[in-house]
Amino acid sequence: MGTRLPLVLRQLRRPPQPPGPPRRLRVPCRASSGGGGGGGGGREGLLGQRRPQDGQARSSCSPGGRTPAARDSIVREVIQNSKEVLSLLQEKNPAFKPVLAIIQAGDDNLMQEINQNLAEEAGLNITHICLPPDSSEAEIIDEILKINEDTRVHGLALQISENLFSNKVLNALKPEKDVDGVTDINLGKLVRGDAHECFVSPVAKAVIELLEKSVGVNLDGKKILVVGAHGSLEAALQCLFQRKGSMTMSIQWKTRQLQSKLHEADIVVLGSPKPEEIPLTWIQPGTTVLNCSHDFLSGKVGCGSPRIHFGGLIEEDDVILLAAALRIQNMVSSGRRWLREQQHRRWRLHCLKLQPLSPVPRITPTPLGEGKSTVTIGLVQALTAHLNVNSFACLRQPSQGPTFGVKGGAAGGGYAQVIPMEEFNLHLTGDIHAITAANNLLAAAIDTRILHENTQTDKALYNRLVPLVNGVREFSEIQLARLKKLGINKTDPSTLTEEEVSKFARLDIDPSTITWQRVLDTNDRFLRKITIGQGNTEKGHYRQAQFDIAVASEIMAVLALTDSLADMKARLGRMVVASDKSGQPVTADDLGVTGALTVLMKDAIKPNLMQTLEGTPVFVHAGPFANIAHGNSSVLADKIALKLVGEEGFVVTEAGFGADIGMEKFFNIKCRASGLVPNVVVLVATVRALKMHGGGPSVTAGVPLKKEYTEENIQLVADGCCNLQKQIQITQLFGVPVVVALNVFKTDTRAEIDLVCELAKRAGAFDAVPCYHWSVGGKGSVDLARAVREAASKRSRFQFLYDVQVPIVDKIRTIAQAVYGAKDIELSPEAQAKIDRYTQQGFGNLPICMAKTHLSLSHQPDKKGVPRDFILPISDVRASIGAGFIYPLVGTMSTMPGLPTRPCFYDIDLDTETEQVKGLF
Repeated sequence: MGTRLPLVLRQLRRPPQPPGPPRRLRVPCRASSGGGGGGGGGREGLLGQRRPQDGQARSSCSPGGRTPAARDSIVREVIQNSKEVLSLLQEKNPAFKPVLAIIQAGDDNLMQEINQNLAEEAGLNITHICLPPDSSEAEIIDEILKINEDTRVHGLALQISENLFSNKVLNALKPEKDVDGVTDINLGKLVRGDAHECFVSPVAKAVIELLEKSVGVNLDGKKILVVGAHGSLEAALQCLFQRKGSMTMSIQWKTRQLQSKLHEADIVVLGSPKPEEIPLTWIQPGTTVLNCSHDFLSGKVGCGSPRIHFGGLIEEDDVILLAAALRIQNMVSSGRRWLREQQHRRWRLHCLKLQPLSPVPRITPTPLGEGKSTVTIGLVQALTAHLNVNSFACLRQPSQGPTFGVKGGAAGGGYAQVIPMEEFNLHLTGDIHAITAANNLLAAAIDTRILHENTQTDKALYNRLVPLVNGVREFSEIQLARLKKLGINKTDPSTLTEEEVSKFARLDIDPSTITWQRVLDTNDRFLRKITIGQGNTEKGHYRQAQFDIAVASEIMAVLALTDSLADMKARLGRMVVASDKSGQPVTADDLGVTGALTVLMKDAIKPNLMQTLEGTPVFVHAGPFANIAHGNSSVLADKIALKLVGEEGFVVTEAGFGADIGMEKFFNIKCRASGLVPNVVVLVATVRALKMHGGGPSVTAGVPLKKEYTEENIQLVADGCCNLQKQIQITQLFGVPVVVALNVFKTDTRAEIDLVCELAKRAGAFDAVPCYHWSVGGKGSVDLARAVREAASKRSRFQFLYDVQVPIVDKIRTIAQAVYGAKDIELSPEAQAKIDRYTQQGFGNLPICMAKTHLSLSHQPDKKGVPRDFILPISDVRASIGAGFIYPLVGTMSTMPGLPTRPCFYDIDLDTETEQVKGLF
């Protein structure tokens, strides 16, 4: 055809997965005597409930006019705000609930209680990992690393002894989970002035909040002295005070000028326990003192002491409670960032730099390919490497048939390629070989079962199907499933009646109804019709059969449409291989082979990650033929890629051939199976293909192009644009905007290029853009990327072409008339009989997968342009029940391609010295 297309998917607005239950404690937390924890100082219960230290009564006075009620009001405000923000997040993401993990090494369970109560009030999950007090640095780091990788946890705080707060421990934390703001990255951002991009120490922030709101101090111009603070707390306090306009100095308790500095300070912040030798009288009366150390007073001086009157005294209990609340606030912010990153996160890819040469030192695309894969790759290179937009390409895995036959490789071309292209085109991870093995195992099982049923009595057959092993006869799991399907509710093999034994053991396959063929991943025309079973050991049970190309196997279609291992196993089991003599379908489950097929396919289900020449990621997975099967890359690859690019990213997924085949099947089959809907259709066209549709001479692989294709010919282009206009009209049937990508060749002239773009836009394309990715890489498709991004922002009015509930014949007719432009369809007697059988068996509500030539809108490859008033002949109809579609064969459509006179393998060779593959393009 003259047009090929990738489709562009944007991230669906689905809620992220729930974080799951909190982790269990690794070591039980031990309660300390008196409930006060391991610090020795008195602690304050939640919101105003003062807890006295053991053996000591605490004064209830509040120096400087500060009251517990004022402090409690601040805490309540923080928690209520956090709760409201979290509720708003959960309105859009109901399953979302942030999890705070606290690593505790010690017996201070009061902090555990405070954190737990505040988290519950705000609506968070919290989990404590309690370790012994003597835990080593390595043990702490090990726990940190585990939590770093736990996607359910959005914040991590450390409650460990001061001697364990080493740089190695602190910087083991992921900065995005560091809700205490202790890592170098968070501190660096705070110092640099990027407080909105980092987590600020809750303790340091609590100091500021309490001074301003509880004591009522205006910090601007005040002299602040921070005494005894260390590390991240010291840095955060200095930074925050300086931002408030304060003159800040930080010193340690052993500083010689300590007394004079204490005399000069308006505000003193105590960051560690006061040594006994330092008298409180060094602090001037009227000075505001804020204590971040729980044993500052050490039970010796109450807040009402007559010896010294502070301008305001904020004790450690106040800081602890407010800091815990602010940690909760940081947790909510962490959760909000996490949600936003799932939707908008930009990748930090190191894109590879190209140095394009002219002429391009690579072969030009073949005369029979218009560059669909090349455009797909060029588009994602432009999006990610040049526009800094997350993007993923999802391509089909190439078949060995075309690689060594007509088309050559499928890794793109020029400077828009998947690398390493040799691996891409040769076996890759063996997925197609796994499909071949599984397919042929099932084919062998069919003929073997027919042979054994025809040569054994019911009893002998049953005894072999359910053998006596070590004196015990048991049904396998899949045999129990067959019994249940037959309505035999028994599990003991010895209890079946003769009738039930016969019903269970005999499938009674009608050989004339077998639709399952053997496959091979090589174009071999002499396997299109074969006779099997001619050996003497098969006792005359021979029949006519055939080989299909491996990628035409229903197992390939199953792989492309499945979304999980369990779903794939179920689909494989549902595959219908024949009918029995009473007209009922026989499945892979009935043959007992489903588990073995799944084992063979267990690795093939995993998409293969590769990259483009510019470093954009590519999933290569599945490869169903578009003119035989549904011809699209896998649902799994699309879904994983969508998750990885985020809501603002793009997934460009490849659909085989033009809008009449690849796109139609993408919408009516793949979109139904996956639930995904693309935002944009990218329709690929070339000037030379349009000239061919305008009446140009025939094009043959391996034969030089005639001058009509290498010289300017405006009339041929204009005449051929009727095919492009028809393809645009087909996309409009589904309500998705279309952008035409004109893949430019060096022989195309500016007049030809402009004409195609103009006529495409007149026909209803959202935009039409010439692309030069083959010669310069992603830079040559930036205009296409911008057009795609703009089109994707428009509202899609997607709709299916037909209702699957209508009869099979009506669905076939709808596609033939609305998409191909046929006047009507004509069913062969065999096709009609198959339709009747599938309808009777309950398969009439499946979508349709037309097996048709890609070289024309009609069934005749030589009919170019837009054929009209033709009757579309349906020669046969087959069913892919596991994959989930009915596929009619149009005209003389073959499911096994043949090799041309001069196959591609003439040019493929290996340098035995360097092991470099040559000629594989």
